[in-house]
Amino acid sequence: MSPSKLTILITGCSPGGMGAALAIAFHRSGHHVYATARNPTKLLPLQEQGIQTSALDVTSTSSIASAVSAVTASLPKGSNGLDMLINNAAGSYTMPIADASIDKAKELFDVNVWAQIAVTQAFIPLLLKSNQPMIVNHTSVGSKAALPFQGIYNASKAALAMLSETLHLELSPFGVRVVDLKTAGVKTNIISNNNVNTNADRLPEGSIYAPAREVVEKAMSQEGLMDKGITAEQWADEVATLLLGKNPPAVIWRGESATLARMAVAMPCGGLFEGFIKKMTKLDVVEEIIKESRREVASL
Repeated sequence: MSPSKLTILITGCSPGGMGAALAIAFHRSGHHVYATARNPTKLLPLQEQGIQTSALDVTSTSSIASAVSAVTASLPKGSNGLDMLINNAAGSYTMPIADASIDKAKELFDVNVWAQIAVTQAFIPLLLKSNQPMIVNHTSVGSKAALPFQGIYNASKAALAMLSETLHLELSPFGVRVVDLKTAGVKTNIISNNNVNTNADRLPEGSIYAPAREVVEKAMSQEGLMDKGITAEQWADEVATLLLGKNPPAVIWRGESATLARMAVAMPCGGLFEGFIKKMTKLDVVEEIIKESRREVASL
């Protein structure tokens, strides 16, 4: 993209997340950033750095409309419209598919899929006024790689990835570039904020994983991954540099082990990668416990 001053809107910019880190990275590069979040009071640290902030609940039609009006009325002098929309806001949900709450799964898709469409639709008119419009959808390496106990979350990100590919085709006549941002390991608050750690969600009574409950619930908490990954600041600097480049790639892979994941999912034979995933998520331990439990039942 051009090195001239751009107007960039980012959803999901609460402190401790990748949205906030991206807002800072773009702001430091001299661009006009609209940092948004459902709770605007959480955006005060960004506002204190000179970043323009706005309330935006991506699941609320009225909130989206208000945000569009606010941005339209406050575009910097000389700006033709919104140059970049980064759909970053997202939720998470960890639970084996066999035990997943359908209501909670639907709620997650409301945030990670339908809300992304709603925000994109609302800002397309402003994007079309730009000379170099871009939409960036923040998916995950999980949109390409299956991870035990994250099936609902990964499926929502896979849906967003397919929507991104389709938008790339459908909006090409209008000159809108669409980028799929696939993130791997980054140190943020996404794990501490998941349903297991904030809502104390546990396997339901009667779960088929009951014999391995302790191991599965520990894996669901993802506590072993909290200290893994690159810093959000490093990730944001790398991503911002690519997005501001002359020819940004259609898919950006960044974060710890992103390159490994990219190579693994491209391989025709994924047995080794599957073994790595099982070991990383303790599914190998769960398998042994479940098999032993079933052998004991069968011998009765």
